[in-house]
Amino acid sequence: MDLTDRPDAGNAAEFAWRRDDVFGRIASRYDLLCDIFSLGIHRLWKRRVARRIADEPWHVLLDGATGTGDIILRLMGRQATEGRTIIAADVSPGMLAIASRRLLPWADRVQLRQLDAEAMPAIADGSVDAYSMSLVMKICDRRRALDEAFRILRPGGRLVVLEASSIPWAPAHAAYLAYMALCMPLLGWLATGGDASAYKYLLHGIRDFPRADAFAGEIATHGFEEVAFERLSLGIVAIHTARKPGAALRKRAE
Repeated sequence: MDLTDRPDAGNAAEFAWRRDDVFGRIASRYDLLCDIFSLGIHRLWKRRVARRIADEPWHVLLDGATGTGDIILRLMGRQATEGRTIIAADVSPGMLAIASRRLLPWADRVQLRQLDAEAMPAIADGSVDAYSMSLVMKICDRRRALDEAFRILRPGGRLVVLEASSIPWAPAHAAYLAYMALCMPLLGWLATGGDASAYKYLLHGIRDFPRADAFAGEIATHGFEEVAFERLSLGIVAIHTARKPGAALRKRAE
């Protein structure tokens, strides 16, 4: 096995995209999967993330692993994006193709780039004011992804991550995992036309991703400060925020 394809301990789902382009295969069904697995609640999570991003004083935003462009789509409905540079990036051409169609009305304001969140040599050190990732940290090597986030952010730059978490009350979390283990295989199989790998990775990632407080600790070990998190939907997911040390950007004049 090529070492670059070997699943890393930092990858909760043991997913290696170079071996299995599952997200390219299910790109046309990905949004349906999100609706099915979250009962549509992911829309509320992403709206809140977009609000967090819009309220930050950035000039250049990179949305890593943007998928079908959900976060950017919600962000573009806000006037706070005017005059700012937005880069929507993903490693999957299939996902980017759908994001391109969805973001076509803002083609002059959004750059689409094919980038791997674990290694983005095309993005210069300290060149991004805000960096966001949503519901993908569990299927990548989060140590490499956090290293890249720190590298590309300018001093004072903001990190915003939406990711799976654990319900603090253990019995409720156990019930949630049991529900997902029971329903995800059947619903995923139906939604993807029998592509078992899609729900396998997602289920493993949800089950094995660290709790919100533990992940916040991991973020801090990568050099970030002002690390905080907000649990949503009883703790099924959490929004993590952090800042790269240095002078913070000034808030734009309203």
